[in-house]
Amino acid sequence: MTASSAYGVRAATDAATEIRRLTGLRDAPALGIVLGSGLGGLVRRIEEGRDVAFADVPGFPAASVVGHAGRVVVGRLAGRTVVALAGRFHMYEGHSAALAGFPVRVFHALGARTLFVSNAAGGIRATFSPGDLMVITDHLNLMFRNPLVGAVEAGDTRFPDMSEPYDRALASLLHREAASLGFGLREGVYGGLLGPTYETPAEVRMLRILGADAVGMSTVPEVIVARALGMRVAGVSCITNFAAGTTSQPLSHAEVLETTALVATRFETLVERFTAAL
Repeated sequence: MTASSAYGVRAATDAATEIRRLTGLRDAPALGIVLGSGLGGLVRRIEEGRDVAFADVPGFPAASVVGHAGRVVVGRLAGRTVVALAGRFHMYEGHSAALAGFPVRVFHALGARTLFVSNAAGGIRATFSPGDLMVITDHLNLMFRNPLVGAVEAGDTRFPDMSEPYDRALASLLHREAASLGFGLREGVYGGLLGPTYETPAEVRMLRILGADAVGMSTVPEVIVARALGMRVAGVSCITNFAAGTTSQPLSHAEVLETTALVATRFETLVERFTAAL
């Protein structure tokens, strides 16, 4: 079995069937949500929530990164049926790009046609500060991996159009809901690198020249799969630290989790309002 087919339509259907069986999910979700490092607290706002561990879903490995609970949660958020991942799979854990994007195929098999992705990211743009929330307008795939490599899966586009990977109308909706809550959002390009090391100062200078405003180690494979399936995508990065070389401070995952904890309420309320407005 190829890497593509191992995480293709049939595998996604099997995983979706098991999630429905274990959670009792009946309706098609209005939204699939991926929650990045330290941002999983949103699942506490999901009403009538039923959850299942990653390890109990066919094709899903157990989560191994601190700050990722490793659970699929279904229920109602702001009155809408949603399916959320508290955590995700990263290629730096040794997973393939196909596996990193596989949960989006499962969302699609469950009936979701809109995807919301989130992540913790280092701020590159000089005007960004830890605690800012950045609407992702585009990305740079500097992981040099693509989850669509291999045979074309049923329902996929062989050459997906990536001229608008993040839906402009959904981005405008995020801005509108944030303004109604009394705060503003940043905007920018997310640079996706393989990791697991943080970037060197020279790499950050390179990223700035290439047009990245923030940098992280996730999200890109999920968005590529979503676009291949024709799903609409919205994304938010939580700027958790200044990228290497922009300050004299060393970087740590502990700092990432501390910052996401500080902005958790703002982030969770934004996603809740965004979901209600869909």
